Amino acid sequence: MDTLKTFVRFRTGGRTAYGLCSNVSDLTGEIQQLTGGLFDPIELTGQTHSLKDSELLVPCEPRNILAVGLNYKSHLGDRKAPEHPEIFLKPVSALQNPGRPIKTPLDSQDMHFEGELVAVMGPGNTIFGVTCGNDVSDRNWQRGPAKDLQWWRAKGCDTFAPLGPAIVTGLDFGNLLLQTRVNGETLQRQSTSDLIFDVKTIVKWISGWVTLHPGDVIYTGTPGNTLRMMPGDLVEVEIEGIGILRNPVE
Repeated sequence: MDTLKTFVRFRTGGRTAYGLCSNVSDLTGEIQQLTGGLFDPIELTGQTHSLKDSELLVPCEPRNILAVGLNYKSHLGDRKAPEHPEIFLKPVSALQNPGRPIKTPLDSQDMHFEGELVAVMGPGNTIFGVTCGNDVSDRNWQRGPAKDLQWWRAKGCDTFAPLGPAIVTGLDFGNLLLQTRVNGETLQRQSTSDLIFDVKTIVKWISGWVTLHPGDVIYTGTPGNTLRMMPGDLVEVEIEGIGILRNPVE
């Protein structure tokens, strides 16, 4: 297995760069700034930055955001398990940085969290690494009384795709503990080994129809039950070996 590396995209002093990072979960570490982008050969500038004094950004710059529905048995309820990965799209405008707010949209009545493992694509349909994501969903627009024909609002409003805080490479992402907490209470807890369709199967399925570019991301599905988020809540998606994606709700 490749050596574990933790990549972040950050802003400091008005400039945006990529870096290698340590201790991203508790923000006590440092960022070693890279000269190039995420997929360039690793070359350090020699500059280091304190994590707590840097603004962490969405850790990649995707052209496409894809997501999988109904990919844990614990999330199916009384619904039949799909025969193949069920894919939908989220707009890039839905991305939100770590630490920044999930904003409750106009007329939203039932906005839920969905903690998820997210695959980050590399060149040539390779899986570059993984990160944490929150597939924010409004159930009223998705399947409630105000149900839309498509999920453009239910899954795609601005800030409905928090992502980060880091991309980790060389990790066995097929067996990681995923937890989602709201205001410190653990509401989702399951291993990624319980995915109905694993990450490689999902990538193979999608790439049969859609060109995947380096930096594109795939939200792989959420386990168990989800609940409504309210303004003032703090939502944390933690995945073993990656870190904690924290976002307040406004």
